[in-house]
Amino acid sequence: MRTSVKILILLAILSSLLSFVKFSPCEKTNWSTPGQYIHACYSDLPALYGARGLDEHKWAYAGSERAIEYPVITGVVMYATSWLVNSPIAYFNFNSFLLALLFIGLVLLVAYMRPENKYLLPIAPAMVASLYINWDLWAIISMVLAIFWFDRQEYLWSSLALGISISTKFMPVFLLLSIAFILWRRNEIKDLIKYIVITASTWLVVNLPVALTTPEGWWRFYKLNLERGSDWGSLWYALDLLGINLTNINFLALMVLLIGITTIAIYLFELKVSPSLASVGFILLATVMVASKVYSPQYVLWLTPLAIIALSHKNDLHAYWIWQSSEIIYHIAIWQHLALFTGARFGLPDGAYAFLTLARIAATLYFIAILARRNLRNSLTGGRNPHSRLFDFLFESSKSYP
Repeated sequence: MRTSVKILILLAILSSLLSFVKFSPCEKTNWSTPGQYIHACYSDLPALYGARGLDEHKWAYAGSERAIEYPVITGVVMYATSWLVNSPIAYFNFNSFLLALLFIGLVLLVAYMRPENKYLLPIAPAMVASLYINWDLWAIISMVLAIFWFDRQEYLWSSLALGISISTKFMPVFLLLSIAFILWRRNEIKDLIKYIVITASTWLVVNLPVALTTPEGWWRFYKLNLERGSDWGSLWYALDLLGINLTNINFLALMVLLIGITTIAIYLFELKVSPSLASVGFILLATVMVASKVYSPQYVLWLTPLAIIALSHKNDLHAYWIWQSSEIIYHIAIWQHLALFTGARFGLPDGAYAFLTLARIAATLYFIAILARRNLRNSLTGGRNPHSRLFDFLFESSKSYP
């Protein structure tokens, strides 16, 4: 084994252990409140063990009220691991061990895809702080595998991996939109159709058995996401805390999302050189999260690998670290704000939390702009000059379209 690989594995193990140490204060108090927020060690792993009947080995999608509010593969992982333990602490420890293994694998995969940035993932502070909040890494590693195979034009394996990822957490469905943009722009329409069919078929194979046998429990995840209002971490929640009370949040969030997707589509077709899938994926997923009605602390786990793979120039690293810094500050802010509602003597008040939420969103938008500008510069290789600056693109690209 090469020395660099050994160092990477060692770093990933140390980061996994550091993250476990961060969560360990909650084990000593069995995740009691307000301690789990004060010490920023809250995790869905033990919280849902009892709340969703996993301690009774109840099928993940039985009924509608206590059914798992996640897609099928995540529910199966939660259900299967519940049979191997008999307490919330043991459940957390066992699932954390599996997540640590996934993290180590993800570190090696990202390093293979972007060798010049190989040390960024295991030392990403916001990534390490969020490892054991939820089961997201199960879906993230299959999403990154989909990107890996897509870049190698192995579309069959890529579409299978993406179908599995979407069946684990629904977020990667937006990566499918990124893939559609790229293949359409390349005029690979047949490959695009095949890719969508295989991805959809994989999702159906995984979901249909559960949807047909326990339809109410299976639908609960989609129902909750459709009906939820503005929630923690979102632009809309921050504005509400600042006294800007907007009505019809569902419509506004959808409108902002459609404007963002439309802008990204025009941007992609304007480029002369197709950007990497990771770059488009980060820009699109980050845009979705900015427009979303909720921003959970573990969402940074999705964006960090994409950001590292997308980084192609050392001059853009400053934007990456600004964004990571904003995420780790927000990670602390959300828990200290929640502590106020659970009996803590001190916590983060509404105004400060709203400000830090908006600061995180601003840092995300800045990083999106840096990646978009880099892609524009990479496109300035002969022929018609699209736009040398992102400002020009935003305000002048419409001239090319009647």
